[in-house]
Amino acid sequence: MPIGRSTISPSAVLSLLGRIRGILSGTSPSVGSPLAEPVATTLASSSSPRLSASATSTTPAVPSTRQGPPSGTPTPPPSALLLGIIQGSFLAQILCTAAELGIADVLADGPLPLEELAARVGAQPDHLRRMLRPLLAEGIFSCSDNVYALNSLAEPLRGDAPDSVRALARFVGDPKAIGLWGLLPTVVRTGESAAELLYGMPFFDYIQKDRAFGEVFDTAMTEFSVAALEPTLAAYDFSGFGTIVDIAGGHGRLLTEILTRTPGTRGVLFDLPDVLAPVPELLAERGLADRCAIVTGSFFDEVPAGGDAYILKHIIHDWVEDRAAHILRTVRAAMSDSARLLLIEMVLDEEPERGFGTLLDLEILLTAGGRERTEREYRELLAANGFELVRRVRTAGVDEILEARPI
Repeated sequence: MPIGRSTISPSAVLSLLGRIRGILSGTSPSVGSPLAEPVATTLASSSSPRLSASATSTTPAVPSTRQGPPSGTPTPPPSALLLGIIQGSFLAQILCTAAELGIADVLADGPLPLEELAARVGAQPDHLRRMLRPLLAEGIFSCSDNVYALNSLAEPLRGDAPDSVRALARFVGDPKAIGLWGLLPTVVRTGESAAELLYGMPFFDYIQKDRAFGEVFDTAMTEFSVAALEPTLAAYDFSGFGTIVDIAGGHGRLLTEILTRTPGTRGVLFDLPDVLAPVPELLAERGLADRCAIVTGSFFDEVPAGGDAYILKHIIHDWVEDRAAHILRTVRAAMSDSARLLLIEMVLDEEPERGFGTLLDLEILLTAGGRERTEREYRELLAANGFELVRRVRTAGVDEILEARPI
């Protein structure tokens, strides 16, 4: 499916992503404010020409949005602050329910009175009104004289929005996903797998068995990837590479965008056979069939050799240390000494931080059993498996690009 142009700012989409899980912490960034400013940090003495101008400029730190109470206002007791976090889980579930009902899709054709909106989404009018009230208070949807309408913050809840987060919200709110979070106390105590306890099998095996749930998850991951796509492309210059190999690249959204913007570059898209089945048609639609090879296989066995750059986007965080190490060693075996490895991942701060990353770390723990990592943890993981981390590129989104060279 071609990627369209959105009128919604990336920061608004990523803020809504944060609200879906991040509201549980009461720390979601406000709409319209960037989550991070582009900045590149050199980690080794060797320099690279591959950073774009937007990535090489150092910007001041983003000021904190946390504000204390006005002068003279009593500070809320700790119990009140904790209660606010607990109640945030209610709001997250309400948002997910709005996505499941398809309210934004119905309102895409124009505002509707409550009764008609309820009829269109198959809901009880009074229950629907009560459900929408907390969202209205958060600025999600608008209402005047009992007539409901889309607004900029509700727009990404449309399934057909170019920067849609509807499937992500549906996944987060699905009882099968909520059940994983209910097992967090057990996982913390015992170290057992939440997916094994709930489904009787690993998460990725289960979503292949329950395809209705699996398709929602697959679409959710595509949505998340698309939301982070433009910041990644803006922060890094891929034009210096002759051939780019995208490992487990799915339907090739990232790789096709890179190839479109760098006419002198060729690509290799590598993934499992069933994942790559629709890709030839997609490449033909983009006019890239003659510049992008399709190779099937598993990154646990071997990956295509001969690339100048190897991309692992949102892959390493899915796996515990030994499996992540296996993937890195497989990729290293295919690389020449002059090639580069590009990990595209969230990178956690060493100190506890407010926001989406620390929450996603637990989401990954409960689903796939993996983890988000700090820069130090990535550096150590890479060094143990044949790589040196030479550059960290921050983007205007939630992802960062870690460039490593073989050693």
